[in-house]
Amino acid sequence: TPGGIEKSIGNISHVSRAKDGTSKILAKLALDELEVETVIIPWKERSTLCISSQVGCRQGCNFCATGRMGLLRSLSVDEILVQVFLAQKVCRVLDIFPVDGIVFMGMDEPADNAASVVKAAEILTIGGEAGFGLAQTKVTISTVGPTPEAFGILGKAPAALAWSVHASKDRLRKNLVPTTKFSMNELRKGYLDALLQRPIKLRTSMIEIALIDGVNDSPDDAEHLADFVLQIMKDVPGAKIIVNVIPFNDIPGSLFGKPSDDALYSFTNKLRTKGIKSRIRQTRGDDESSACGQLATKKIRSV
Repeated sequence: TPGGIEKSIGNISHVSRAKDGTSKILAKLALDELEVETVIIPWKERSTLCISSQVGCRQGCNFCATGRMGLLRSLSVDEILVQVFLAQKVCRVLDIFPVDGIVFMGMDEPADNAASVVKAAEILTIGGEAGFGLAQTKVTISTVGPTPEAFGILGKAPAALAWSVHASKDRLRKNLVPTTKFSMNELRKGYLDALLQRPIKLRTSMIEIALIDGVNDSPDDAEHLADFVLQIMKDVPGAKIIVNVIPFNDIPGSLFGKPSDDALYSFTNKLRTKGIKSRIRQTRGDDESSACGQLATKKIRSV
């Protein structure tokens, strides 16, 4: 029963709503009262739900609030899916457009909880009473790619795959993702192998980059990334790669800044002139710390 689900798995601790309609749910987990954040992003007649698969993250990306938390623990399959259940409830109560797409881009590194993430994706895409009935192309799993093998493991999920690259130059990426242990060429090989194992319809994939002022937003950075992506497109038949450029969202205590509009448009235009599809992700919910890179909860257990 709905009440039983909330009592035994997780319930809503708090809901905040940004000026643009983006709603952030703070969900309290029944097991230990730790909390995770999940975000409903309304669009025209539909909503995207950004869910978490961990409380915190151990990858340590220094431009991300979740990375600064460290990892408290991973979520079970039920704890991942209860976020969808709770979000559907919020959509009904607040008259928000229903969820028709889900992205694993919340508090987490999905590769560090791969078994639960893959199983959750399977249930999300099963029809009838056994699942949530979403199309496989409407579920996206985003990973920083801790290892070359991570892509293949997550690639077994019936969902689109996204790679949070952030920089294609080895030294720069190591600065941004300090837990990086492999070269970008090694990681690209793992990504390529994973895409080649996938059906054609799931070879549409996103390369994501959090663009930061004066750090990774130069014309040379764009040129290097373009060549990096073109090699993927060349080596994977049927691959449709979209570069998702995400302007840095401010987090407390960060020395980083949002790129200028000129740098942002220059970066994406450079990619496009090289024949690469790219788009600038619209910042949503930043006034309520609901935007990409801003999710974090208190480390202490609730009382």
